[in-house]
Amino acid sequence: MILFLVDASGSMGVKKRMSIVKSAILSLLQEAYQKRDKVGLITFSNDESKVLLEPTRSIELANKELAEIPTGGNTPLALGLETALNKIRLINYKDPDYAPFLVLITDGRANSMKSAENQWKAAITICDEIQSQKIKSMVIDTETGFIQLGLAKELAKELGASYCKMEDICSDSIVKAITSS
Repeated sequence: MILFLVDASGSMGVKKRMSIVKSAILSLLQEAYQKRDKVGLITFSNDESKVLLEPTRSIELANKELAEIPTGGNTPLALGLETALNKIRLINYKDPDYAPFLVLITDGRANSMKSAENQWKAAITICDEIQSQKIKSMVIDTETGFIQLGLAKELAKELGASYCKMEDICSDSIVKAITSS
């Protein structure tokens, strides 16, 4: 089961990011039938986290549910991670045969209505919990610009995840990276 967790806040390049994510999900679903994999999508922005696509093998359902992906606002990183962890726990409870793979797409910044410092600490705590559950993961860093904080790389380290920059990949390389992991 591949679960995408995507920062849908108002940061730069969000339309391109969502286009790449949607393309990767649909490509993975093409293979899902043969491999018995499921693919899902959770987004986080505007102080909320939403499961936009319950893990599924259905390309038709994915096309319908992903037609309009809401974006904008602030970044509740810890809430997104918590939603993903809870979704994985629920799926593992219902069907322990699925091996979850979390794909986090973010710049790593945590800025919601709560203090950024507390958000970051909460995010790191949840990353540690995800790693302790032996959940395989990948972090795709969307940070751009001259000054870079490297927060997504730090999240990858906390998760024990593979790491790559969004600018270096396309939807095909996301699919290759996930299927080879």
